[in-house]
Order: sequence, then structure tokens, then C-alpha cells
Amino acid sequence: MSQIWIENGLFITMDDASPSIAGHMVVTNDRITYLGAEAPEQLESGVQKVDGSKLAFMPGLINTHGHAAMSLLRGYSDDQNLQVWLEQKMWPMEGKYMDRDTRAGSALAIVEMLRSGTTAFVDMYDRMDQVAEMAEQGGIRGILTRGVIGLCPEDVQKAKLEEAIAFARDWNGKADGRITTMISPHAPYTCPPAYIEKFVQAAHDYNLPLHTHMSETLAEVEQNVRDYGLRPVEHLDRLGFFSRPSLVAHAVHLNDMEIELLAEKGVAVSHNPVSNLKLASGIARVTDLLRAGVTVSLGTDSAASNNNLDLFEEIRFAALLHKGASGDPTAVPAMEALKLATVNGAKAVWQQDRIGALREGLKADFIAIDIEQPHFYPKTDIVSHLVYSGSGRDVKHVWIDGRQVVRNGACTMLDEEKIRYEAQASFERLLQA
Repeated sequence: MSQIWIENGLFITMDDASPSIAGHMVVTNDRITYLGAEAPEQLESGVQKVDGSKLAFMPGLINTHGHAAMSLLRGYSDDQNLQVWLEQKMWPMEGKYMDRDTRAGSALAIVEMLRSGTTAFVDMYDRMDQVAEMAEQGGIRGILTRGVIGLCPEDVQKAKLEEAIAFARDWNGKADGRITTMISPHAPYTCPPAYIEKFVQAAHDYNLPLHTHMSETLAEVEQNVRDYGLRPVEHLDRLGFFSRPSLVAHAVHLNDMEIELLAEKGVAVSHNPVSNLKLASGIARVTDLLRAGVTVSLGTDSAASNNNLDLFEEIRFAALLHKGASGDPTAVPAMEALKLATVNGAKAVWQQDRIGALREGLKADFIAIDIEQPHFYPKTDIVSHLVYSGSGRDVKHVWIDGRQVVRNGACTMLDEEKIRYEAQASFERLLQA
């Protein structure tokens, strides 16, 4: 048995009744076993003590949509609309990827996420064994899926679906339970209806959730209406997509009826504010979604469209963007914005009974923020400071499953220098291929 006692810290619990506690937290093996104002009793003789006096502790952040291996393409193509960026820049480069490129890009992304406080991430890509292996090695929690584009001959479609199923079956529950899996047709505009139905059936067969891109751009919605006579939400509903637990990315262009349907079906939405702004895809109706009872979480999308994986930036943008768009300064308050990346993130990936808050019995996925810095003074409202003043660069330590994976700003389980070198080498090879 291993035990950690964090003394004299400030703990942001994400509990509405008591959102912060000054006191102590005990972790036993992979779980939080004590959190309170008073010093704990009956600890193990070899307990590891951590001085929390200059730190704020909070749940690890949960990134609910991304493509880790695309970190190799950061800065390669900026200031383009989505279809030009995707079809003329990203897809041709991604078509040159080999296993080592996916591995290098994923490793680079995992280091960046860990160091900026992300402890769990959703990833949709291909060559997913490489992503999963790096997640296992880095100690991070992953909700992983082989994303499939169906614009190909039927025999290729069949092979891709089989590969997606095999990955989901083989990796679900691996890495001591840190890795879970989903089934993912890429998007309604890249997968024919009959093909999407096969993914839905596979999700039922293997009792897995579904994930897809949806209604990211107005052009995508208009194309769906031209091709199938329906907007994407109703289209997916008729294909049975929402008969499984579902997480959709973006959901920028929705009407009132679609929001009601997502709420009725219990569909979670991954809001990607920075990527959507950079690609000029639009501004999602987050306040309306929240008001309707839809679980809204936060994602970075890839570093190729963001261009970083710092979820604190997404938190701040979510708080500010919807104030400006609505003209209502109360639209997304600081605590609500923080919940999008913690409590709501856990709900969006169906793990609210494991992660997303600091509470006795939950998994010990938490981060320590260095608050002895000018932008955290004066000591007024710590939640306000984290949302409006903080960034991922303030993260000092990270624990996942009770194991410290970042210490003093450096990953403990990954060779960062080697990862940076290999990422640069992979990018240069892609350019020349």
C-alpha cells in the first residue's frame, strides 16, 4: 500500500456546497481517501508527505476532443477555412504518416497535455495502437477511438471498420483501466449513411460509446441537407447514432429543435472554442445547450488547428467568448467554465464516478498549481484567478491514479528531449516525402 499526505494545501473540490477547502488530502494507492480541514488520523507509517502550502490543488483537466498525432503539423497551415485547411493541407500530409510519425506526434501531445494539467484525453485518429502505447507509457488516462473516414471503396470501408472494432475491443480497459475506447465514424459528411449504421451496430455489439464530428461548419450542415434532406442532428438520430451513449465534437451550428433533441437523447457536446475561432467555424450555442441540460465539455481539437493543447486557455475562452457573443457578462461564470473541463468532462466520457472532482472515493487524478506568482495575488477568489489569470504553465505537479507523472514541471515517465527530437525528425521526413 502507498499513501500520500498533502499538508496545508488549498483544494478546489468542484463541489457546489464547498468549492474550496484549506486543509489536507490523503491518497491511498489510486484513490482519494481523505479530504478535510483537519489533519488526518491513522496514516501508514511510511506515508509520503507533500507540502501544499504554496500550491492550489484541483482535479486534472479532461480534454474531450483531439487528434494527438496532428501535433506534428502545428504551424504547418494557419489562417485557412476548414475545408481548405483539411482537404488541401492536412489530409495530404497525414496520408504520408507511418507508425513512427503517429507515435512521435502522440508522444509530443501527451507531454504537452500532462505538463499543462490535462490528465485524461479523448483521441480520434488512425494507427491508434501507437497512440494507446504512448498513453500507457506516459501514465495519462485516454478515451481512444480509431476515427474512420468512409470516402473509399467498400472493401476499404470494411477493413477500416474491422480495424476500428479490433482496436476498441483489444484496448478497452488496458493500462490498469486508464484506457477506455469508443467507436467513431469521422463525420456525417465523410461517412455514407449505411456505413454509419454499421458503426452504430458495432457499438451495440461491443457495448461501446460513439464519437463523431458534427455540425462544425455551416457549409457542412448545408451539404448534409443537400445530400440527405436533413440537418446532421436529425440525420444521425435517424441512423440510430444516439441510441448509444454519444459524444459529438463542435456542434457549432444548431437550431432550437436540435438542441432539444440532443438534450432528450443525453448526447454530450465537446466545445472547442479556440479551434472553432481560428478556423472561423463559428461560435457554438453553449449557453443554450447548458440551459437545455446538455452536458457541455471542452476540447482543444488538434495542435494543428489550435495551436496548443492548454485546456486552461479553452476554459478562459469559454468564459469570455459567450459573454461577448451574448452581451451577458453572467453567461458562463468562472465556476461554470472550470466545470466544463472537470466535472462536465468526466460526465461527457461517462466517468463521473471516477474522475472530474476532488472527493473521497474518486480516482486520484489531480494537479498542483503554483499560486505564489503575481497573477494569483491578491488572494481573493482562487476560482476566478484560475479561470481568468491562470494557464497551463502554472502547473507544477500532476498525479494520475495516485502516481506522480509530472514533478516540478517535468514528466516523470517520458523522455521529453527524445520526444522533441523525434517529433522534429518526423515532421522533416513528412515534408520531404
